Amino acid sequence: MESTPRLYHTLVYVFSQHQSWVELRHLNTLAWMIVGLIPSGKISLTAWTPDVHSRAVYAQRIVRRFARWREHDRLDVHALDGPLMPQALAAWGRHLLYLALDTSILWKTSCVVRMSLVYRGRAVPLVWKVLEHPRSRVASDIYKDVLDRVAELLPCRCPVVLTADRGFADTHPMEQLARLGGHWRIRITGSCWMYRDGKRGGKVKRMPWSPGTALFGHGVYITKPRYGPGPSAMARCHAGKDYWCVVSDEPTAVKTFEEYGWRFDIEEHVLDDQSHGFQLESSLIRSAAALERLCVVLALTTLSLVAPGTEVVQQGQRRWVDSHGFRGQSSLKIGWHGVTLALSRGYKLVTRVH
Repeated sequence: MESTPRLYHTLVYVFSQHQSWVELRHLNTLAWMIVGLIPSGKISLTAWTPDVHSRAVYAQRIVRRFARWREHDRLDVHALDGPLMPQALAAWGRHLLYLALDTSILWKTSCVVRMSLVYRGRAVPLVWKVLEHPRSRVASDIYKDVLDRVAELLPCRCPVVLTADRGFADTHPMEQLARLGGHWRIRITGSCWMYRDGKRGGKVKRMPWSPGTALFGHGVYITKPRYGPGPSAMARCHAGKDYWCVVSDEPTAVKTFEEYGWRFDIEEHVLDDQSHGFQLESSLIRSAAALERLCVVLALTTLSLVAPGTEVVQQGQRRWVDSHGFRGQSSLKIGWHGVTLALSRGYKLVTRVH
């Protein structure tokens, strides 16, 4: 059997393990889109056509098929990949799980709000929303919708910690996380007001601290309405102007900064979606709904590559696809090379997500 049909049948088998498909045609088309994306490495309907095996003789018919899927208004993208994530996290048990919330701007017209699972130097997308919005700051109602969707996907026994940058320094997601039983490490801006017990309130950037120091406080209130009390951690680097002020609902220590720093793994994932991987910006698609459907292709491709990457490492076969003496690639890149190697040499493909 040729390599691309073998990958297609493997993806269909994996994705068929849940029953959210209204029509099998949606599943088949999605599987062929992923088959085209992995070898081409870019979001381009025309670049995917050489790897598609179908009754269509002309490439234009294949492109139309993909375009109809992308523009299908009644296709619920979150219902497609949603059941696969609990399956991938089935063995997670009671281990602590870190999430990263971030936004990215495309062509200064669209904003992608993404909640991802921090995993081995990368971030695996869980829930996303695409808005026709030229700025990275969005309304708190968007956060609420994203957090509600994430709560439906994660194992109920898993403790969760949300990490987010200054753009998400809002008390509304904090309150919602508290109701859902989650925790947070969120950086706040220098203009945010902070109140400490026995001290006068003031803006964070006016706090009396020296470069190269770290301060840890408890019983701290933030914003003028005084949300809290809760712990906080503040650090200022030797540059003088650059500083981190991270608020948490749990006691703070040096590890608080380390936990917040894991948020930057989502930046690597954004690079994978764009210049270092799938070239999302080259698609030049301006429709927010179409972009949101393309994001499910990216999310399932990421999951379909991270899973074999994890398997390759666990089986002690990393050196088969990674030329470094030590681990020098992410699970996604290892999985990408592992799938390519398996297809070219006839090795068995991974048929589970974990």
